[in-house]
Amino acid sequence: MDNRNNLQHKDDDSKTGQTMTAPAALDSLAAAAAAARRWLFEEAAPLWCRTDAHGLFAEQIDAKGHSVPLPHRLRVQARQIYAMCELGRLGWDGDWRSPVEACVRTLLARGRRADGLFIHTFADNGEPLDRRADLYDHAFTLFCLAHAGRALGRDDLWDAADATMDRLESWRHPKGGFREGEIDGPPRRQNPHMHLLEASLALWQATGRARWKDLAVEIASLCRSKFIDPATGALTEYFVDDWGRLGTDEGALVEPGHCLEWAWLFERLGETGIADGAQPSDGLAGFARRFGLDRDRDVAINEIGLDGRVRSANARLWPQTERLKAALARWRRTRRNDELDEALLAVRGLWRYFEIPLKGSWRDVLKPDGTFVEQPAPASSFYHIVCALSELLETADAAR
Repeated sequence: MDNRNNLQHKDDDSKTGQTMTAPAALDSLAAAAAAARRWLFEEAAPLWCRTDAHGLFAEQIDAKGHSVPLPHRLRVQARQIYAMCELGRLGWDGDWRSPVEACVRTLLARGRRADGLFIHTFADNGEPLDRRADLYDHAFTLFCLAHAGRALGRDDLWDAADATMDRLESWRHPKGGFREGEIDGPPRRQNPHMHLLEASLALWQATGRARWKDLAVEIASLCRSKFIDPATGALTEYFVDDWGRLGTDEGALVEPGHCLEWAWLFERLGETGIADGAQPSDGLAGFARRFGLDRDRDVAINEIGLDGRVRSANARLWPQTERLKAALARWRRTRRNDELDEALLAVRGLWRYFEIPLKGSWRDVLKPDGTFVEQPAPASSFYHIVCALSELLETADAAR
């Protein structure tokens, strides 16, 4: 059912374009978790947890709460499946199951090609639009199959993940890692591999199947040996064919959000018992915090260089979630007060993006002058938000 016209526009005293400060109550782990639970369950979930007549989630939602008519990226559909399953796991009592089941049906029936790979986008009528296959899309397909299989009690979705990975084996690159399929590259990128690690870790934890643990260990090793600059501990983004650094400015590009996202993944690997899983986290988090945080706005910015110089001082929403996730995971391991302080700074920085007239939505880009870009809220950010706030809720619960 298409519920896009039932969304309500709620006004408050906020002024468009003005930055907002987080509630003063976000001064402890318990208080931050309570605010996160309220925002997720009472505001965000009812707004985003709905599909249209074709089983597709909104790609974007505008300021009046309406779905923006755009091609539906398969990766966003997969992310939303994860987000809704996670809301259910966390205890939201709304109907997350029906939209998840509808979207899973669409992905498998209309999004899967005859060769077993998945398309890139759906048209607004639910039919395949761009039929090219892409590694980044497939990483999120595997990720959502892990979570949907567990949430819906469907082992067949885990079998579908195995079959998809069997097909992706033909994309292996002789210099390590995977080719990116039919859309991106060259240059080679770390980012799809990061999400393939995230997916393999989720599938290993859901299924216990050894192939997924082996893949997670393999990609983590590739990151240690190729993606991380040994001189600085920072993660770079783009590479030549053999994973050497590009001899251009692009080759020295660092995204603080990705440094922190990898730091969180290595902490997660350490928590699962993989030897030395957390070891690279110190360098990654250290570099991102030293050069990639704007202390005046107290946010993680988009881009810096290996030399630490700022390349883009805009601050998208998603790096704020990775800042929070890394700090929480590092605090669980170290119990250091500075990590807890960093987590609380991160959640307060993130909260500014939520202070918007349409409750449960967000602004996505904070500019260097402290104002936000006015644009529809991208659904792609909800995966980052749910993952970060889930970490917050679980960490706070365990700390009681």
